[in-house]
Amino acid sequence: MALKSLREFLRLESASGILLVIVAVIAMIAENTPAKPLYDALLNTPVAIRIGEFEIAKPLLLWINDGLMAIFFFLVGLEIKREILQGELSDPARITLPAIAAVGGMALPAFLYVALNWENPVALQGWAIPTATDIAFALGVLSLLGKRVPNSLKLFLLTLAIIDDFGAILIIAVFYTSKLSLSSLLTAVVLIIVLFLFNRRGVRSIPPYIIVGAILWAAVLKSGVHATLAGVVLAAFIPLRGGPPSEPSPLEKLEDDLHPTVAYAILPLFAFANTGVSLEGFSLSTLAAPVPLGIALGLLLGKQLGVFGFSWIAVQCGFARLPKKVGWLELYGVSALCGIGFTMSLFNSSLAFEEGNLESAAGDRLGILTGSILSALFGYLILRSALKRRKRRKTLSPA
Repeated sequence: MALKSLREFLRLESASGILLVIVAVIAMIAENTPAKPLYDALLNTPVAIRIGEFEIAKPLLLWINDGLMAIFFFLVGLEIKREILQGELSDPARITLPAIAAVGGMALPAFLYVALNWENPVALQGWAIPTATDIAFALGVLSLLGKRVPNSLKLFLLTLAIIDDFGAILIIAVFYTSKLSLSSLLTAVVLIIVLFLFNRRGVRSIPPYIIVGAILWAAVLKSGVHATLAGVVLAAFIPLRGGPPSEPSPLEKLEDDLHPTVAYAILPLFAFANTGVSLEGFSLSTLAAPVPLGIALGLLLGKQLGVFGFSWIAVQCGFARLPKKVGWLELYGVSALCGIGFTMSLFNSSLAFEEGNLESAAGDRLGILTGSILSALFGYLILRSALKRRKRRKTLSPA
């Protein structure tokens, strides 16, 4: 059952990655053709919800980034909870290598970016942009290599990405929180206590959690803490255990129901809204500016060196072992794929440079797209070469 669920997850994420590429191309075309005014007008469409004196008024772009992405992070929270309680993250022996690799994959890209932008305090706000890995894109590229890819290698990438997502959540909570509203924070704390009581009393009906979670999202949005974190908090209280053994738990049901919506609607909408980069006046000097260069190098070099380097040190020091049927070249190829930042990098960018506080507004997205595309190509070529060598050795070895 667990293996079937893993295969379904990988299939869904791979297909989603291909869809994201198509949507990103459409957004680029829209931004660089006569359709640009319509594209910009759509994203700037004002949308407001008002109940009495309470009002949330934002352009459509921010409803996507703050609202729909909260659902994405809710799903991420559900996956992390399930993995910690009964999945790969519940076995310390299995998570040691991807956990160490994930730390390296976040630390080195941030270091490279900071080194290139040290003298610009505004640009430094984007240090977390190249630390992210887009699991949908990475698995999408990996799927192009077919059944030759060992399941243990896919599992390594999946576990690393889950830990990477957890790191991204911590970064958002700690570093991308604006001025705080005490009254909204207190409201959020009360709502969290209500969710805790639901869980402790064994409430398995989903609607009460969703209703309280929606109010929690509004409170967190008004508090100054980024609203997407409300999705992660809500996920922590959704029951995974209890109830009849033959029935899926509320967490499992929500996870199954949300995966298609997130993969085929929310993430493509986010990509469409955030990847429209204007190429007007583009030249190599544009990419060589500190912000896009720091992001591109962080994703292309920082990610692969961090993931592979920390993995090598961990194995050589005896802290961990390589996954079964995986050699160093295959691991290096996957390390390069971890440089596909895309969705999470774009999200971190929207937090770091919101309100247009960077002169080159498109520079961050240009760096993300360049670093992600080059990482995808490099990782694919390395893995294809490694898997061909493995197949050739297997054919030549005596029976």
